[in-house]
Parts: sequence; structure tokens; C-alpha cells
Amino acid sequence: TELPRPYPNEIPHNEKLLSLKYESLDYDNSENQLFLEEERRINHAAFRTVEIKRWVICAMIGILTGLVACFIDIVVENLAGLKYRVVKDNIDKFTEKGGLSFSLLLWATLNAGVVMVGSVIVAFIEPVAAGSGIPQIKCYLNGVKIPHVVRLKTLVIKVCGVILSVVGGLAVGKEGPMIHSGAVIAAGISQGRSTSLKRDFKIFEYFRRDTEKRDFVSAGAAAGVSAAFGAPVGGVLFSLEEGASFWNQFLTWRIFFASMISTFTLNSVLSVYHGNAWDLSSPGLINFGRFDSEVCHRFFCWGSGILGALFNALNYWLTMFRIRYIHRPCLQVIEAMLVAAVTAAVGFVMIYCSRDCQPIQGSSVAYPLQLFCADGEYNSMATAFFNTPEKSVVNLFHDPPGSYNPMTLGMFTLMYFFLACWTYGLTVSAGVFIPSLLIGAAWGRLFGISLSYLTKGSIWADPGKYALMGAAAQLGGIVRMTLSLTVIMMEATGNVTYGFPIMLVLMTAKIVGDYFVEGLYDMHIQLQSVPFLHWEAPVTSHSLTAREVMSTPVTCLRRIERVGTVVDILSDTSSNHNGFPVVESNPNTTQVGLGLSAYPMLLLKDFRDAYPRFPPIQSIHVSQDERECMIDLSEFMNPSPYTVPQEASLPRVFKLFRALGLRHLVVVNNHNEVVGMVTRKDLARYRLGKEGLEELSLAQT
Repeated sequence: TELPRPYPNEIPHNEKLLSLKYESLDYDNSENQLFLEEERRINHAAFRTVEIKRWVICAMIGILTGLVACFIDIVVENLAGLKYRVVKDNIDKFTEKGGLSFSLLLWATLNAGVVMVGSVIVAFIEPVAAGSGIPQIKCYLNGVKIPHVVRLKTLVIKVCGVILSVVGGLAVGKEGPMIHSGAVIAAGISQGRSTSLKRDFKIFEYFRRDTEKRDFVSAGAAAGVSAAFGAPVGGVLFSLEEGASFWNQFLTWRIFFASMISTFTLNSVLSVYHGNAWDLSSPGLINFGRFDSEVCHRFFCWGSGILGALFNALNYWLTMFRIRYIHRPCLQVIEAMLVAAVTAAVGFVMIYCSRDCQPIQGSSVAYPLQLFCADGEYNSMATAFFNTPEKSVVNLFHDPPGSYNPMTLGMFTLMYFFLACWTYGLTVSAGVFIPSLLIGAAWGRLFGISLSYLTKGSIWADPGKYALMGAAAQLGGIVRMTLSLTVIMMEATGNVTYGFPIMLVLMTAKIVGDYFVEGLYDMHIQLQSVPFLHWEAPVTSHSLTAREVMSTPVTCLRRIERVGTVVDILSDTSSNHNGFPVVESNPNTTQVGLGLSAYPMLLLKDFRDAYPRFPPIQSIHVSQDERECMIDLSEFMNPSPYTVPQEASLPRVFKLFRALGLRHLVVVNNHNEVVGMVTRKDLARYRLGKEGLEELSLAQT
């Protein structure tokens, strides 16, 4: 038997580290006696009822996700509108009599105060609600158990946090967090109870297991995208491309149904709220507006990938700095307040220094600032900075030619790029979709204007078309989405004509960006040291076998075991795989099964009632007499686990583990004797680096 590898308790965080604190979800149903007896009792009609319940749950997911999106949108619109009106009145007053420094102080203080509240609730109450939540949901759907990721408390903090982040003027969007919110809603509804509120409605008990919960979370993520962009097909493709690691044909239709319900709910409620009940003109939180069919056939693709890679590289080093030095909640709140104040100060200075004045007639600017412009004119720089990012994006898409001069767009792009990069990763609930679109729309419009200058005034296309292509390119260069983002942009613009140029731009942005650095979400998953399994094993890993990657030694149990032995094994914190093969030897063969301890006369319902927060073994009192009792594990163990021979190559082991969603894979020798156990960490620690195949360090971080 090989000696166990030494696992350090704690080592300084670096990018070549894998955390041992993450457990796998069990996406493979354990076909023990309890499970099989229940399945045999269910007749065909009962299975039809279960299928109907799945559709009902998906409808409920769509409705609730749409309602949450409506709540966020309405609250943000009202609070942000109040803030901008107060600041605008203050600026108008002090422009006439002097003392604009008071206006700057007011704007910065309002931003910092609002963001402080949003950061405090995230940092001190639920840290997993920070960011967009997309990397965490991607990990959950991959099979990694991220603590608290789909709890009700997380949803409440997420919703409140994203409202405060957007109102606080940070370079963030409210669309990304909708994906996390939809996933939490799906996880809660599908279980028919709330463990946080300690309420069990005694419904949907059949779905209380990791496999079923995963499928509904996929639907919730898609419904979130659909509510954010009014793109139900894009939502399904996002869940397929970026989210789900497991998929089947029946799931596709249910997820599409949830997405359609989500966008219809949002559309209906917002249309009533805006006073045009039958118009249904608000399919998503952001609507890019209609574009005509004129397409700019000359694109700019390479720059988008390079800019996306630069954004990710800068954010990588910034995140490493935060992990090492800004890990205390109070420091995280201070940083968020600093960024909010700096964002306001930068916006104010840029508006103050700009002399780009445009006529106010026919303008769609929500809060026009006159500042030093003549009567009947407004400051064009304020269109971009003095507004919510969503409205700024739409303005850049649809404002007529001549609404911005190149200097305004150039300075805004430069400053907003660094502000967005600094903001992503703060301890606040916020998304990167809209800031990326805004940066791309600004430099895309700048490119269109520059092109008309270079060609002596001949306009090849409306600058708004270049803004659309630039927005898609910038977002694609940062998050590296291709298929789903193409469809999302097409649905959000309502024009299929743009599908081909957007596709070309996104493909090029991904190819160029991947040459320099990986996508933003994958980068943050890696920086959190999560044992994430990609679609395939590293291409150069065929030289490794199961014997070299497995965990040893393995603690085995007998089929009939002493209770005290089972309790001691489960209480042992030094175990690094938390799965225990059950072996029974006779002269001819060795049978293998994965078993867990339990009291006699348990039913599958007892396990479902405790799911997903099973009590720790330390909380169960076992008397000395009970320790001497014997327990038959046949009822609870999986009698037919997946096994691999120790000579199997790493890619083969990886494919079996990844495709079946396993938590443990038993390694046996030529005599079918257990010699090792492969877990998620054993596979994820092998990665293709710049110098070939590398093995990551393991630590309890």
C-alpha cells in the first residue's frame, strides 16, 4: 500500500493551488436497496405525475425569476432617478453661483454611502453573494458543492446588493446577478421547502437529490438570462454553453419553457408599470431597441480580443492582490466605498472638463446636464457618465450621428475600462455584462466616427451599428461566449440580420483572447482554487494512469460492520475522500460497493427529509452499548459502483468520472481488490500549463 500524500494545512495563496475544502455533489444516483424499492413501487401513472410536476416547477421558476427581475428594475429606476435628480439640481444651482466642489462632494458621498450598505451586507452576512454569481453557478452545475450558493439568504442579499451597487454608481450591471438569482429560485422551488425558514410544504419530495436539483438550477440560470436580456433562446444556449456540464434532450424543452415564462412575466409586469399594458415592449431588463437592416460589413475583430484579454489580465493581478491583502470584511467594504467615490469623482471631472455640447432638441437624454454649455444645449459626456450603465448603452446605440465627438468617446472608453476592471471583484453584488457592453459600444462608435474621417466624410454605416458590434466584441473578448452571446444580441436587437457579423466578431474575439489569457469566469474559478472539471482531460495526460492519480490508502468497510467502527471512520477528519468501499471476500470473488452508515429501519424519505443539510456525525450520540452493535450496510450501499482498473489512462478515468457526474470512482487491481479511490481533486489537480502538464498543490484553504 502506498503512503498517503502529505497535504499541507495552509500555504500562501497562488494561482497553482487547488483547495481541499470543496466537496463534490453526487450526480450519480446511488442504486441502493432503498432507492430501488421505491422506484419499483412507482407505476407508470405516477411517473407521468412526476413529469407534470417538472413542468409546473419550471413554470414557477420562470414566473418568480421574472418577478424578481421586475422588482430589481423598478427599485433601481426609482432610486437611481432620485439620486441623479438631486445631484443634477445641485450642479445646476452651483454652476450659476460657483462652488461646484460641493456638487462633487455630494455625488461622491451619495455613491459611497449607498455602496457601503451594499458591501456591508455582502461582506458580513453572505460573502457568496458577491460578484455576478456566474462562476459559482457554473461550478455548482459542474458538480462542485459551493457552500450557501443556492440558499434563500443568498438570494435576498444578492437582490438588495445589486440594487445598491447600481444605484451607487459603480461600473456594474444588474443583468449578470439575475442568472444567480434564477438559479437560487430554481433550487428552492424544486425542493418544495425552505431550510432557511424551516418550512416544509411536503411537495416535490421526489426531487430532493443532487441530480434533479441540478437540472432545475440549469433552468433557473436560463430564466435569469432570459429576464435580463429578453432572450429566451439565448438563455437556453447560455445554460448549455456556459453553465450546465450535463445535458439531455428532455431538459432542453423544459428550460426553454422556463425562459419563455420568465421573459413574458417580466414583459407583462413592466408594461403595466409603464402604463402601456398591452404593448409588451419590455421583454428584458435591458432592451437594445430596434435596429434597421443596414449592416456595416467591415468589422474590427482583432482589437476586441486584445482589449478583452487586457481586461482579464489586469483583473487577474488585481484579484490576486485582493486575495492576499484585502481579505478582511472591513477592508473589503472600505475598498468598495473608495471605488464608488472615485467613480463619481472621475465622472464629475470628465463632465466638468468636457466642452462637447449638443442641442437638446430631440434628445433622449434622461438627465441632461447643461453645466457650461449654452442654453438649449447639454453636456455630451454626461450622457455616458451621468446615467445608469444600461441607459448609457442604449444611448450609444441609438443617438444620431454627431451626438458625440471623438475626444469624448475616447476619454470615456479609457476611463470606464479601468473603472470597470477595478470594480469587478469587489465585495458587492454586481455583473460585468453591461460594463463590457458599454466599453465596447463607446469604442465601437469611436471606430465608426474615425472611419468616416479617414474616408473624407463618407459614412459607411450609422455609428450606432459600430457601437453594437463593438459591444458584442468587447463582451465576447472578456467572457468568451460565442453561440449564446450571438443569439442574445440578435434577440435583444430584434434583427436577425446582425447574426452573421456578430458571430464573426465573437469568434475572432474568442480566438485572439484565448491566445493571451482565459475567459474572466474561468479565471475567477481558478483563482478561487475550485476543483473544476473541464469537458476533456489535458491533452498531454495519456502517460498518467489511475494508479498514479488515485488517493491511497482507502478505508474500507465490511458488509456487516460494528457500529463503533463506522462512527470512528466517519468521525476521522484526516480522510480526504469521504467515500468508503464496502468489501466482502469469499474464496472466489471480491464484491465492491460504496456504503454509508445508518440506523436500522430507515426509509429513503428519511434521507430526503434531511437533504441537503445532513447532520454531522459529531452531533449524533452513540452509547457504548450501541457501539458494540452490528449494522448491515447492504440496504444503504451502492451495490454496483463504477470501477476502473489501475492501468486505465487518466483521460479514460476523466471521461468516465466527468460524463457520469461521479463523486467517487473506485480503482481495483487485477484481482478486483480495492487499491485506491479517484475523487474530483485527484483529476482537477492536473492542468495544462505554459510548460506542459503540471500538478497543482493541494491545501486546506
